[in-house]
Amino acid sequence: MAAPSMTLSTLVPLSGLPSIGFAFQSYDQVWAAMDGGVGDLVREAITKTGVVPLKKVWDNGFRQITSSSSRQLNSVDDLKGFKIRVPVTALLTSLFSGLGALPSSISYSELYSALQTHIVEGQENPLAQVSTGKLYEVQKFCALSNHCWSGYWILGNRRAMAGLPPDLLELINAAFDAAAVKERADLVEMDRSPQAELTEKGMTFNKPDPVQFRAALVKAGFYTQWQKTYGADAWAALEKYTGKLT
Repeated sequence: MAAPSMTLSTLVPLSGLPSIGFAFQSYDQVWAAMDGGVGDLVREAITKTGVVPLKKVWDNGFRQITSSSSRQLNSVDDLKGFKIRVPVTALLTSLFSGLGALPSSISYSELYSALQTHIVEGQENPLAQVSTGKLYEVQKFCALSNHCWSGYWILGNRRAMAGLPPDLLELINAAFDAAAVKERADLVEMDRSPQAELTEKGMTFNKPDPVQFRAALVKAGFYTQWQKTYGADAWAALEKYTGKLT
């Protein structure tokens, strides 16, 4: 099965570590971390739950913020009091609370109607979800915030995997790892396509400066809080690839 890392974090908290707000600035950093020390830590934590994660995590993309016609998001001040839908994860709730927004946990299946009826003013997701969910029909602006990255873990049943012959297990791992590399490249291209498509459908894009958001989160104690949650060793592993966050 493929498990989104943000969803998996409700069961395996450490799987949320790579999605710390404004941690990664590029895919080079993401893949160095996830194919290196950070990925090793998360895989170890997942394994302790009784399932087997394959080596290479798949990409779900950097997440962006969309908003209705009443508000374009260019700065931290623009997020003050902003009613935003987030998935049911403590990490994203904490992130947007730290930026002064008002996050609400709403299922993706109810998101379109929540935006349409103005229960929330905006939401955050990779651009592919904005496109496939037709959120451009109820959202006017998109801030290319890259506020966090998320992925998909390919998981197998431990008993079933242990019962496979070693040569077949090696073949499965090699095939899924090769597919992961191709999927990562495909998603980069998919991210480019939706932006052009969404622009044609009337969405306006802007790219805020991430430095101001990170500074606001430092001031709010966001990074200190999550450093304590994940522990010093895991945090140090993350900062090896992202640079100092706190």
